[in-house]
Amino acid sequence: MKIVSMAQNVPGPVAVARLVAAGASAIKIEAPWGDPLDGLCKPWYDELHAGVTIARLELKSADGMRALMDLLGSADVFIASHRPSALGRLGLDAPSLAMRFPLLRHLNIVGSTAQPEEPGHDVTYQAQAGLLQ
Repeated sequence: MKIVSMAQNVPGPVAVARLVAAGASAIKIEAPWGDPLDGLCKPWYDELHAGVTIARLELKSADGMRALMDLLGSADVFIASHRPSALGRLGLDAPSLAMRFPLLRHLNIVGSTAQPEEPGHDVTYQAQAGLLQ
């Protein structure tokens, strides 16, 4: 299985790391300045990205988007962790990708499926579930 991921921070990289451990190959697309986790906790970033190829692309440029589309053309799975509207602006939403790459599977990790445009993180979800005091 070949994975292209744009998922940042923790949930996406954890999922990709588990898939890589099970034998998948993965390339992660990062912005030119990288993933925030790399600056916040380098050892954990390195652990989660072991065996993952990192490509830093400017997706607002034609060259960056062309490089991403080339990668998606040979991928089995695309994983993101962005607000749906952000993916839509880039043409990386599920319907747009399905038209261009019908065999590509798309997973976008969001904090809440009821409110996918609302940002959130682990502590937010634990608090909403009543797990924090």
